[in-house]
Amino acid sequence: MVPLTAFATVSQTNTPLAVNHQGLLASSTISFNLAEGASLGQATATINRALANLGLPSNITASFQGTAKMFQASLSNQPLLILTALVAIYIVLGMLYESLVHPLTILSTLPSAGVGALLALMAFGKDFTIIAFIGVILLIGIVKKNAIMMIDVALDTERREGLAPREAIYRACLLRFRPILMTTLAALFGALPLALVTGDGAEMRQPLGISIVGGLLVSQVLTLYTTPVIYLLFDRWRNRVVSRAAAVSSPNASQGTVS
Repeated sequence: MVPLTAFATVSQTNTPLAVNHQGLLASSTISFNLAEGASLGQATATINRALANLGLPSNITASFQGTAKMFQASLSNQPLLILTALVAIYIVLGMLYESLVHPLTILSTLPSAGVGALLALMAFGKDFTIIAFIGVILLIGIVKKNAIMMIDVALDTERREGLAPREAIYRACLLRFRPILMTTLAALFGALPLALVTGDGAEMRQPLGISIVGGLLVSQVLTLYTTPVIYLLFDRWRNRVVSRAAAVSSPNASQGTVS
């Protein structure tokens, strides 16, 4: 029998009742609360800067858990979600109009909505949270209807009456101005209660309403002028591509006829 004192010492001291593990490594949890007016994004950025200044050894790592971890995961997935939504919209619009160019004209209205949402959040001192990101996703579906209304009438006028693209899009702007204005105002006034609400839970609903209202205001002003210009630009580009393709194929056809 080997006595315990041969390889260990016994003493009385303070020690944790349990040792937590994260995977195979011992871990310790440090909790934090948000200060008044601070966002979770600001808190995680401040903690990351503090960790970088501490100069921790390589065998010690730090990671977020709980709500902070979900927040970081959502930020990393946002570009993929936006790209997936744009690709889905492009495919649906391409099948609807049987064109590869006109869906790009409709999608060109979306940057103005995103810029308007960001400017509105900055003006009211709000952060771009997950709720505000949901508002941007909603704007993708609301704002593109402005271009859809104009392009749908312009294409129908070109095909049925044989008008030039410039005359067709001009007539579409005149015919669809009131429906576009009415639908935009309906969506805007529907989002105003979210932006102006106070009380419990207002900090979650306000970014959603502010992003929608700001995006609708900026897109309404810009798309009425930019959509016709982009429509004519893409139409001229399409005609150039078609004419070049016809010029390339015509010599081959003539050579086949002579032989």
